[in-house]
Amino acid sequence: MDIQTEINNGLMTITINRPERKNAFTNAMYVELADAFRDATHSSGVKVVLIKGHEGSFSAGNDLGDFLNSPPTSLDAPVFRFLRMISVFPKPVVAQVQGLAIGIGTTLLLHCDLVYAASTAKFSMPFVKLGLCPEAASSLLLPISAGYQKAAELLLLGDLFTALKAYDTGIISDVLEPDALEAHVQAQVKKLLDLPLTSLLTTKRLLKSANKSQVAEIMAEEGKLFMNMIPQEPAQEAFSAFGEKRAPNFKQFEGQA
Repeated sequence: MDIQTEINNGLMTITINRPERKNAFTNAMYVELADAFRDATHSSGVKVVLIKGHEGSFSAGNDLGDFLNSPPTSLDAPVFRFLRMISVFPKPVVAQVQGLAIGIGTTLLLHCDLVYAASTAKFSMPFVKLGLCPEAASSLLLPISAGYQKAAELLLLGDLFTALKAYDTGIISDVLEPDALEAHVQAQVKKLLDLPLTSLLTTKRLLKSANKSQVAEIMAEEGKLFMNMIPQEPAQEAFSAFGEKRAPNFKQFEGQA
């Protein structure tokens, strides 16, 4: 199974389990993730969700081959369904990040409540480099947490950045040494599990309430623009360049908008 779920003493652990592809997501995996969050929403046996990657990576983002074979064509596509589910999930979500967190591997963290990363983790939101635009309401949430200039640097340039920078921009809660990460996450999860569920649910609802409608609106707008940009020349050039292991030539499209 590329997405593994386990429930134990109130904790649902979701493990992204595709290490041979650095845990890159396929459409089938988005379906499984959305279903896991749906089930956890309604399960009295789940109080907290922990999401992590298997064997050294969180996620390298979309599996490009799967993405190009079955790109999203509506807001009901598996990727958008998953993003909606995690964005409105009412219970605490904790993320444990090591290795790569690329694209949606970074933006999904904006919808988690506690995010802990190894000091060696690397992040990137390379949407512009792919001729695309941000998703997961990151164009709204990242400026709120990071400030406009820091968010613009990360989203416009799409470069890799460190766990310390992710902490500085509010994407993650704390940075741990790799050998201390799992123990710290488990300790934080235990604290949550020992607290009253009604208080956790109410506090999270209050924290999210100010931006709830905006998140849904921006996520839908981003999704429509994202889908519209996939067949356009800059994105197709970026995908071809990736497959051919060369730098994309976007200068040929200068003057287009």
